[in-house]
Amino acid sequence: MNYSGIDLHSNNSVVSVIDEMDRVVAEKRLPNDLVRVLAFLAPWRAELAGIVVESTYNWYWLVDGLQAAGFVVHLANTTAIKKYDGLKHSGDETDARYLAHLLRLGILPTGTILPAKHREVRDLARKRMQLVRSRTTHILAVENITARQCGTRITSNRVKQLDEAAVDQLHLPED
Repeated sequence: MNYSGIDLHSNNSVVSVIDEMDRVVAEKRLPNDLVRVLAFLAPWRAELAGIVVESTYNWYWLVDGLQAAGFVVHLANTTAIKKYDGLKHSGDETDARYLAHLLRLGILPTGTILPAKHREVRDLARKRMQLVRSRTTHILAVENITARQCGTRITSNRVKQLDEAAVDQLHLPED
């Protein structure tokens, strides 16, 4: 059996294929082009136990394409992967090999590969949560500035209703 790890970046990827003894069978930096990645993996298709793709912001196209081509794909949970202290080398090739190595050992922390139709809702929910946090941060900043400058408390509901006239009534100290 062979195992593949893909260190995914914004415009290129390092694809490594290792054997059961962790020897590199094939390795190459490729542009982020599904046809090129599939062509590179084709000679090892029958012997590949699985392919690990790094969970980065842009994994959808690669995972979907590999699955559609019939490969068994795992999404690495990169925040749960700990590098061991004995690593003497680092770099994209080492990262790709390490992902394949973890898969071979059966200790790869994985993330969930949601079906494409569910990702839109998840992505929108995440963006909404981010925007709500940002809005809350700004509201709290206005509350804090008002307390510091005027010595009075303003509620978040009042902050949301502030317009130019309401700001003039806050009695901010003049320069």
